[in-house]
Amino acid sequence: MFKIFGRKSDKEGEREFLEIEVTEPVDCLADFTFNFHWQHKGEKLDPTWKIPGNDLTFGEVVEHLKNNGNVRINGDTGHRLASSMGVDLQYFGGSGKDIHVGDIYVEGDVDTRMGISMTRGSIYVKGDIKEPMGNMVEVKSGQKSYRQFRSITDIVTHGLEGDKLVGCQFAGKRFIIDDGTVKDTVGARLDSDVDIIKQGNVDLSTGILMRKGTTRINGNAGKNTGALLNGGTIIINGDTDDFTAIDMIKGIIIVNGNAGKFLAANKKNGIILAKNGNPIPPVDEKPLQSEDQQLLINQGFNPTGFKKFE
Repeated sequence: MFKIFGRKSDKEGEREFLEIEVTEPVDCLADFTFNFHWQHKGEKLDPTWKIPGNDLTFGEVVEHLKNNGNVRINGDTGHRLASSMGVDLQYFGGSGKDIHVGDIYVEGDVDTRMGISMTRGSIYVKGDIKEPMGNMVEVKSGQKSYRQFRSITDIVTHGLEGDKLVGCQFAGKRFIIDDGTVKDTVGARLDSDVDIIKQGNVDLSTGILMRKGTTRINGNAGKNTGALLNGGTIIINGDTDDFTAIDMIKGIIIVNGNAGKFLAANKKNGIILAKNGNPIPPVDEKPLQSEDQQLLINQGFNPTGFKKFE
């Protein structure tokens, strides 16, 4: 299914290309988590596994990107392309921080969840992209015939670096996303005092692993909203699906609607304010305190009808 065409320098002469030909889409290419390896312990995917039909392993692709090399995929890709790209994950002995990485070029189409929790690098795509996509927005591409996508977290943290946004506005500390796409993991790993505002509905894991800043969704959100939240504020101006605030460590989650079933499962600390929700014990519904009411007012909400879950 895969053939290596070798390595060659790009036009700037600074990065090597790793070229791969795809005859059938394969999931989790350039997935820095290897499909959440810590959950399945290598049963679903392991860095040592060879990409079908080739001696190259999934881990070697990730290491090439970590070494600022570029990857070109000649064909269509499967789901979860470049998951958590740009994160030096502690699970694999890394620092847990963002790192510079190379870029990915796709000559064909990309399936769903491209760039979930992605923090650095760019993905260039010639074909179509299925939604939901990940923590990404489009910028005007400098490469002819490719669309270019960058991480939302990257842009608000490190700036546009000369890029021009498509369907979004970024000024000062406010990033407004109104590009009409459905996204996963909006604001993933945000650690800057900025406001991300997404117009419209989103899907999975909004604000996962955030530490600072605010992510506001003016629409409904999917499952696992605020998963592993470790600071900052998530505001959903609508409903969320199940498992909101799962494994929440600290921070604030406001849901101007129903926060779904299994709310606050394994929650450690933090504030959850919502109009409705079905929490997992020992978390229970409590009346608002005066500071909770003020928090809602400060965020533009009428406290009437809200409940606290702690």
